[in-house]
Amino acid sequence: MLTRLLFLCGLFMVATPAVAMTIYKSKDANGVVSYSDRPSKGAHVFVFRDGMVEHLERQVRLIIMKKKGVHSVYVRNDLYAPVEIELSFAGVKNASGAPGRTIRRVIPLRSSVRVAQFKATSAGRPLAYVPKFKYSLGDPSGPTMGYRYPLPWRGGPFRISQGANGPYSHFGPKSRYAIDIAMPEGTPIIAARDGVVVKTENRQSGRGTDASGNFVRVLHDDGTMGVYLHLKKGSVCVREGQRVKVGSALALSGNTGNSTGPHLHFVVQRNTGLGLVSIPYQFNQPVGALPNFALGKQ
Repeated sequence: MLTRLLFLCGLFMVATPAVAMTIYKSKDANGVVSYSDRPSKGAHVFVFRDGMVEHLERQVRLIIMKKKGVHSVYVRNDLYAPVEIELSFAGVKNASGAPGRTIRRVIPLRSSVRVAQFKATSAGRPLAYVPKFKYSLGDPSGPTMGYRYPLPWRGGPFRISQGANGPYSHFGPKSRYAIDIAMPEGTPIIAARDGVVVKTENRQSGRGTDASGNFVRVLHDDGTMGVYLHLKKGSVCVREGQRVKVGSALALSGNTGNSTGPHLHFVVQRNTGLGLVSIPYQFNQPVGALPNFALGKQ
């Protein structure tokens, strides 16, 4: 079982430039699945998509209040984290008060903020405008504090199966500096830094509908966020808005989402301007790397 775990998870711990690699998936007569950068008989191309998408449209939204020819535009943020927004208006007709330039600001957590107000220039005629709205989790202002992360799991020892800039899947902006740690499903996952739980997913099984699988996102005091992905279905034991400390239980490791074997994908991100990107980090103790089986190196 351990050999199979290492084979499935120990694909790409390499320090190479951040370029995508063509990966081939095959299954032998015994039903064992393997992945390689080299095509073989019966193998097919395995497509990885940088699909780490958190659906926030129900928690961050525009609300337009209309009363006596006045339209007040609010941004409502129901998340336990600030969000940066960008808002502009096209096709403005019969309306005064339209912003002269794109609105870009940070909306505090759990708040509703009026960002624009229109008045009809001709009474009795309808106002017309088309809002263009973008947003991203987090506040891009402020410095990132130096921090070395304790290992976010209990048990082991385990080993890294794919590191920063790994060509299998760590090449997109949200995961470039992520680290994958191969571990048996059901390993306790714990908080590696104090913070507030911002977002969780706990219902996916298997590949599911989201590449991240089940996850926990924790906002740290300096605006960075730690994200723990591919967790076991039903194992997340924290709620959104909950304050956690280093060592607090979060969930159990799993094999959900776009995962080739049981492992924890741990990434640190921050908003750098209307977009989350992964940032480099280090663990506070050495973690070994698995051999790169896919490239024939053992």
